[in-house]
Amino acid sequence: MALPKGPGLVMRKLRLPLALTWGGLMAQAVLRAFWPLISIVLFALALTMLGLHDLVPVEVVWGMGALCVLAAVVTGIRGIRRLQWPTQAQALARLDETLPGRPIQALLDDQAIGSTDAASVAVWRAHQARMAERVATAQAPAPDLRLARSDPFALRYVALLTFLVALLFGSIWRVATVADMAPSKLDLASGPAWEGWVEPPRYTAKPTLYLADVRGNDLPVPEGSRITLRFYGEVGALSLAETVSQRGEAPPASDPVQDFTVARNGELRIDGPGGRGWAVRIVPDAAPEIAIEGTAEAEATGEMKLPFTASDDYGVIAGQAVIALDQDAIVRRYGLAADPDAREALLVPLPMPIAGDRRAFSETLIEDYSKHAWANLPVTFTLSVEDAAGQVTQTPATAMVLPARRFFDPLAAAVIEQRRDLLWARANAPRVAQILRAVSHRPEDLFRSQTAYLRLRFILRRLETATIRGLKAEQQEELAEALWDLAIQLEEGDLADALERLRRAQERLSEAMKDGASDQEIAELMQELRQATDNYLQQLSRQAQQNGEQGDQQQAQNSMQMTQDDLQRMMDRIQELMEQGRMAEAEQALQELQQMMENMRVTQGQGQGSQSAGQQAMEGLAETLREQQGLSDQAFRDLQEQFNPGAQAGESQGNQGRNGGQGRGQSHQGEGQGRGQADGDDGDGTQQGQESLADRQQALRDELGRQQGRMPGAGTPAGDAAREALDRAGRAMEGAEQSLRQDDYAGAIDQQSEAMEALREGMRALGEAMAEQQQSQPGQGSAEGDMQTQNRDPLGRNTGSNGSLGSPENLLQGEDVYRRARELLDEIRRRSGEGERPEVERNYLQRLLERF
Repeated sequence: MALPKGPGLVMRKLRLPLALTWGGLMAQAVLRAFWPLISIVLFALALTMLGLHDLVPVEVVWGMGALCVLAAVVTGIRGIRRLQWPTQAQALARLDETLPGRPIQALLDDQAIGSTDAASVAVWRAHQARMAERVATAQAPAPDLRLARSDPFALRYVALLTFLVALLFGSIWRVATVADMAPSKLDLASGPAWEGWVEPPRYTAKPTLYLADVRGNDLPVPEGSRITLRFYGEVGALSLAETVSQRGEAPPASDPVQDFTVARNGELRIDGPGGRGWAVRIVPDAAPEIAIEGTAEAEATGEMKLPFTASDDYGVIAGQAVIALDQDAIVRRYGLAADPDAREALLVPLPMPIAGDRRAFSETLIEDYSKHAWANLPVTFTLSVEDAAGQVTQTPATAMVLPARRFFDPLAAAVIEQRRDLLWARANAPRVAQILRAVSHRPEDLFRSQTAYLRLRFILRRLETATIRGLKAEQQEELAEALWDLAIQLEEGDLADALERLRRAQERLSEAMKDGASDQEIAELMQELRQATDNYLQQLSRQAQQNGEQGDQQQAQNSMQMTQDDLQRMMDRIQELMEQGRMAEAEQALQELQQMMENMRVTQGQGQGSQSAGQQAMEGLAETLREQQGLSDQAFRDLQEQFNPGAQAGESQGNQGRNGGQGRGQSHQGEGQGRGQADGDDGDGTQQGQESLADRQQALRDELGRQQGRMPGAGTPAGDAAREALDRAGRAMEGAEQSLRQDDYAGAIDQQSEAMEALREGMRALGEAMAEQQQSQPGQGSAEGDMQTQNRDPLGRNTGSNGSLGSPENLLQGEDVYRRARELLDEIRRRSGEGERPEVERNYLQRLLERF
């Protein structure tokens, strides 16, 4: 590398970094000299861009402007004095300071001694060569722009932040509006000016009206509107004349700002150059309206429904219903002859539309007052609504009976009547106790259940004890609640078999027709009768199948033959007569139906080789459990295929049906549904695809309902537990059916799992009921126990020798069960951790891990 011959060569090599270094020094000097001026300019621009000058008087604006100009001049002069332009030598020295050994200065130096010594010259040239290499790497240093010593309060940052806020939320065009506030501009204006606005109340949702845009002199405004006027120019050039407000102390007519509320019709006029006038007309806010549509009615469960309509020109905000006792309409006899205890009127908020327009709507007040002391007594309904303006409108007091649940069982109705008398007045307590004691004198003639009788006697003793010591309000409410529960038990009863349920439904319907029940109550009781009849016929059919052909022929000769279609036609005829108001004929037809049902008898076959009712019920539940497991497998397969469209039906990887095998189509389904291959099906389930999973789930739920009607063990704790478990299974199946119809396979699988668990609990409880029954009947227990030892439960275990469900025997033996369990658990964990799987599938797998 050739050594530089002089400063000129060095400057040419360092031209760019030296220029940048000089620019940095220049920026550093200018910023330190003029930062106060820059801060003042940014702050003033920010205030004008935000439009703050429009919010203060013009005098303040120009005073602040003069102050800013003065400060800018002072800081500008001070900055010019302090400004020192950097020289090239300063830039060169600043650049040389950033390099190790100051190589630039070394290149510019000359050898002072030893210039005649060849060795010394060689050393000097080698030194300059190294310095030249360092100079080649020279880069311009960053300028020192720190001003903390000059600006310890960081005023420059405050100005910069204010300017950035103005850029975001202000406008640069507002800066020019400052010039319009100059005195010369105001003097050169053509004349005074005015502005005005009419602001309606917010609840009207109407926009603000600019008076200058109003055409014509007619000015309709909503009631409660506010008018604002501003006068510009010489004070007194414009003045206001109005007769629409009722201001007690009005400001001078020439005041530049006028603000008032429209209170009446009148005239609004601006006098002066460019003035205008309007005839202000108030648009009144109409009061809200409300009306009761029809009469209050109660469903069979006691829920009251009272339809009503409401309207308002701007919308209803709230409503209330007041229910008061109509003592003048009450027949004061028996328990109602005493003076009633003081009770406040019922205050119920009216339902309002959650979304939508409230200017006109129809709603229904739904409440349940079956437990109230005024249930089924004359009351008055007063409905009221309120609008945003505070106007309240209420309906006239409408007299009607407070709808509540009605009891058709005579004993339940008597208990409810005494409960009403007790709530009517605590003074009725001795009379209520006397009547209840008379009712329970001969329980065998009135009570169907000993439990209900014992509950009544317990309530009676508590009532008599409280009456002697003085009945208190808390005890009154507790006894009323106990009487309500007793009446519910007497009304609904504990009906175990289908025949008793049928008789009960017939009795309730007959009582309802005699008592003049509403159409809705009769319709619900008629539906209950249809269901009870259907269960009874299914039980008869099941028992008939247990008998041989010879027994069927003998039964056909000795009993009445009737098809289900005949019964349906008879019930349709009864419902038609009731709808037409021909209650006498309907009651006669109901009695005929009851007699025909009583004549239907099927003698259960008895034989050494026949199965008992408990065994048949156990087999039916086992089949239902297998069918439910198949439906659950099918639903899980469809869940996988829903998020894997490329796979064919039944071919999802790792998906195995109840009968095993990957993607075996109909093998995922229950027994009788997996023969697709044998019947010519291609294995993808197309042969049975005509019937959806939801329909099959519904059919399985219906089959479970039929099995419930044939279950033995009624009245025993184990039998009741089995029925309760099957009720849960039925509800879970219904939920699974709804989820399947909505294509919610994950929810359906959860419901199906609950159904299977409930079925297993029901089978365990049924086995306990069978064991208890066999222990009470030793002769039959031996024969039936021998048969059950040859059978296995749905899990593949022996059922035991005494009819008990299950045994100490495990489902699988040896290490295979643990190995298989570990494999299944590891596979579930692996799939739940795969992020590419759909979220709904991963959630389902996570729930499986939490459960197992």
